Amino acid sequence: MKILLISPAVDADRRTNKGLMMPQLALYILEGLTPSEHEVTLIEEEAQEIDLEQECDLVGISCMTANAPRAYELSREFKKRGKTVVLGGVHPTLRPEEALQYADCVVLGEAEGVWEDLLLDFQNDQLKRKYHNPKPDLSKYVPKNFSRIVHGGFFNLIPIMTTRGCPYNCDFCCVTNLFGRKIRHVPIENVVRDITQSKAKKFMFLDDNIIGQPKYAKALFKAIKPLNIQWVGQASVSLLVKDRELLRLAAESGCKLLFFGLESVSEEQMNTMRKSFGEVEQLEKALREIKKMGILIHASMVFGFDSDTNKIFDDTVRFLVKNNVSTVSFNVLTPYPGTKVYDELKEDGRLITEDWKYYDHNTVVFQPKQMTPHDLQMGKVNARKRFYSLGSVLKRSFGNLQNPLVYFATNYGHMLQARVEEKRMKKLAAGLWQSTNAPK
Repeated sequence: MKILLISPAVDADRRTNKGLMMPQLALYILEGLTPSEHEVTLIEEEAQEIDLEQECDLVGISCMTANAPRAYELSREFKKRGKTVVLGGVHPTLRPEEALQYADCVVLGEAEGVWEDLLLDFQNDQLKRKYHNPKPDLSKYVPKNFSRIVHGGFFNLIPIMTTRGCPYNCDFCCVTNLFGRKIRHVPIENVVRDITQSKAKKFMFLDDNIIGQPKYAKALFKAIKPLNIQWVGQASVSLLVKDRELLRLAAESGCKLLFFGLESVSEEQMNTMRKSFGEVEQLEKALREIKKMGILIHASMVFGFDSDTNKIFDDTVRFLVKNNVSTVSFNVLTPYPGTKVYDELKEDGRLITEDWKYYDHNTVVFQPKQMTPHDLQMGKVNARKRFYSLGSVLKRSFGNLQNPLVYFATNYGHMLQARVEEKRMKKLAAGLWQSTNAPK
């Protein structure tokens, strides 16, 4: 049987800056779960073209919310050609009935524990409409063909995942809908096996919080230290600095950069998020402790909370520059379906659109409480532009000399993307609001 696995782009006519692309793992896990007698072809549309006439028996498409419309478009086209289509990923998990309007079958949650059954059912002409295993066994090793993985970013990072699940359940996050609140682990020996078999030296851990359970994290860091690798990952600021041994072991194991979901520098908003510090001064001290260990900091900031006013943009940029934060993702609050934020905004009539292609972290899709959609959209765009200005990059460089190559390369990529975003958002967002008669 010939199986085609696809990760669609958000827009068939537009691609992400390759230097800023995140490496993916989902399709390669599916390939590894597929019995060897089947022939598998993988396509990441951000990097490859899709041939709708390609010969195959089964098409599997994995999507998030922003690229769900493109996934649905592809599903329609393949079904027109007589192909059986399976949809999976975050958005089909959150909206299975919607996804089933376009596909023959939907996989909810994780593929482990259901993919082999799905393939067998398909071969026996007994395909079910839904497949779901809420607690799949992660102890079984899943082989991955690392030579075929489309590497991400400037540094060809290989994706690795060690845990699933997140205990925080933030109002604006849908991770718990997909993986649950309990943290589950991949056996450390399997993580080491992935790293050694890849024959690579640079990795990105895709875990939502790689130090979510410190005991496991410490054992993992000790196990990978002899492998002499470099890695980046995502972690909780507060947990990392409270446990100095954990911070030291992370640095010794090859950690060069960590993603932190700081979200906001508004103390009012920080106090509502259980994973964050309650005071800006505490957060600044924590960031200094991390940088002392030679670890670069990538912060994720979110604009558009109900407590945010137009003042939040200046406050955020000032904080980030003052603390020599290495790189930042500036995001607009996105009310993903299945989250508390989405339910509240929908109930209040504040959603501007439910065209999922705009649910991309970058486009305002709701009416903010204390500013206009235009204020929020351009405030975010201009904050990114200011942070990645030449003056800001040079000023912050003095606090990032522990790894200057990575610092300047990533900042340069963001500088280029900030200019592209400014032009695109002025046109796109204005058209979106006008077409929906949303308040300006």
